[in-house]
Amino acid sequence: MNFLPVSKQMELIRRGVEEILPEDELEKKLQKSITTNKPLKIKLGCDPSRPDLHIGHGVVLRKLRHFQDLGHQAILVIGDFTAMIGDPSGRNKTRPQLSLNEARLNAESYVKQSNKILDTKTLKVVYNSSWLNKMNFNDVVSLASSYTVARMLERDDFTKRFQQEIPILIHEFLYPLAQGKDSVELQSDVELGGTDQKFNLLVGRDLQKSNGQAPQCIITTPLLEGTDGVEKMSKSYGNHIGLHDKPEDMYGKTLSISDDMILKWLVLAADVDNEVLEKAKKQLKSPSNNPMEIKRDLARRIITLFYNQKAALKAEEYFNSIVVGKGIPKDIKEYRCKSDELIVNVMFNSGLLKSKGEARRMIKQGAVRLDGQLVSDINFEIKFKIKGEVILKIGKRRFLKVLI
Repeated sequence: MNFLPVSKQMELIRRGVEEILPEDELEKKLQKSITTNKPLKIKLGCDPSRPDLHIGHGVVLRKLRHFQDLGHQAILVIGDFTAMIGDPSGRNKTRPQLSLNEARLNAESYVKQSNKILDTKTLKVVYNSSWLNKMNFNDVVSLASSYTVARMLERDDFTKRFQQEIPILIHEFLYPLAQGKDSVELQSDVELGGTDQKFNLLVGRDLQKSNGQAPQCIITTPLLEGTDGVEKMSKSYGNHIGLHDKPEDMYGKTLSISDDMILKWLVLAADVDNEVLEKAKKQLKSPSNNPMEIKRDLARRIITLFYNQKAALKAEEYFNSIVVGKGIPKDIKEYRCKSDELIVNVMFNSGLLKSKGEARRMIKQGAVRLDGQLVSDINFEIKFKIKGEVILKIGKRRFLKVLI
């Protein structure tokens, strides 16, 4: 394997990261891998509590891909066992626990979606139940004795809950230990995670030391705020862009972000290098430049990253025609009514929306129009006729031709 010089590798590794601990130690590991011609083991643990991935998840997955591109061994650890505990990171209450079967079903979807970013040909996927499930109670006691309650309470989320007298269950203390056990089992050289995972990553480093292993370096990536610019990207907040969203939806959602989020999104969502970033900074400072044009460039870059350049240009054309030009797409989905039907049912049964609850919310938000007329009644019925058709529009980008 022909590795790049350490300085060149570090240029890519530093891109879009919050912290590298300790950085000098990582440089030594990289130099050793060059000398021995042996790739480093780069570990990323994923919590399969939710099966849908968005570009916020993509930030740390992209960093794992960087290491793949540099010739190192990427290891994706599916936390099917730890999902049964529930990661308390960043939580102000106990996280619901999943069954092993639920976790594995979600994990299958996670791995499948991650191929949008990772090179699955060289990726090593492991399930931590394969070693954690074999531990007996003596093993658990031994693992628990390696850390103190005082150290656990150094975590911000545990500290806040303790001070606010919000219960902390004993099994929650086991989560970082179990995650750390993964690092011991894999003898990882580097572990990646979001900034909310820093404590867990450091526990892995400590457990490796106590087991006579060379401690892993840790790299944390920032949490990406969603399209609202306030909360971290999450499907539950409705501010996300899914990895498998349609290109035209990615484009429109990206253009909705605030101007002050452009630079962060360029680095974390579009993975641009420093040259592109500096150019964007200069453009934003110039009063002659419209930030919307920079957002358009950002949207094209994101779509190109997850699809291709052709899809990006087509999405922009769609946006200009349908959203800006207020047109109707030529090839829209069709749905045939066989009798009078509630508009809520039409939106759900056609597959345009994922639930009737979402359909009702869209109507209440004033986002539904039928042949250009606003629909405000959630009990509105589309009346069956012998012949005819109407155009149902939801928001700015979703259309349905209803045949009646």
